[in-house]
Amino acid sequence: MSILPQAIDRPDPKVRLTLLYGGDESGSRALAATLLSRLGAEKLSFTGAALKTDPGLLAAEAGAISMFGENTLLWIEPAAEDCLVAVETLLDAPAIEHPVVAIAGPLKKTSGLLKLVQSHKLAVAIESKPVEGRDAEALVRTLGQAEGLRIAPAAAARLAAASLNDRAVIGQELTKFALYLGATPDRPADLQEELLDVLGADSSEGDAGRAGDLALAGDLNGLTQELERIEIAGIDPIRVVRALQRRLLGMAPLRARVDGGQRKDAVMASVWGRDKAAVAAALPK
Repeated sequence: MSILPQAIDRPDPKVRLTLLYGGDESGSRALAATLLSRLGAEKLSFTGAALKTDPGLLAAEAGAISMFGENTLLWIEPAAEDCLVAVETLLDAPAIEHPVVAIAGPLKKTSGLLKLVQSHKLAVAIESKPVEGRDAEALVRTLGQAEGLRIAPAAAARLAAASLNDRAVIGQELTKFALYLGATPDRPADLQEELLDVLGADSSEGDAGRAGDLALAGDLNGLTQELERIEIAGIDPIRVVRALQRRLLGMAPLRARVDGGQRKDAVMASVWGRDKAAVAAALPK
């Protein structure tokens, strides 16, 4: 079952406007890019501010007939209350040729734009929330299928953690791997963890990750020595923080399972081989 919303994965040609809103703006943008791909369309961009100045522009462009029959997706970003009249005009138009996607940040339930879209049969509103845990792994595997990649659960979990569960970053990583492997939906290929070692977002972070692992294990002497080595080697401190952040994101669900009463050895069975020692040292006994 696809983790993508049906309105994105299988767009309804009757829908004139898809509103993507919520705290995960990167996720909204990635969903809009997927919609663009599903429609096989070209992108035509607008801003909410421009549509406030000319509220009839959106409906006019959406109703314009293409000379050569090409598909267009009208893309509003950022979208807010300033484009409300333009959206009303679009939804009231007798007919349109091209659909619209609008990307907004968090919207209150009292938002006029949100209320209009949620109540209209020709519009769809989708809230983007950060993905975590198994949902992040499922997202990686679903997006991977669209690129022609078969991804095992362990590799999907690692890629999600390395991308900080960011839909846009995950999409970029998968596109990179698909190009390298020559994968397509018609000619799928297996994405192995060995390739993540070479090309993955976390492939250059091994040295930087040792400091965080020592800190989580409570090895103060080792941490002091490692920080001195990092300074001498000139490793960017941002890499150290990023590596620690990824480790914490990956360990959070494992710690929850241990705290919930599961045996540590059972929890450790799902940990990637290279990480087992560091994770075991950080988890409670």
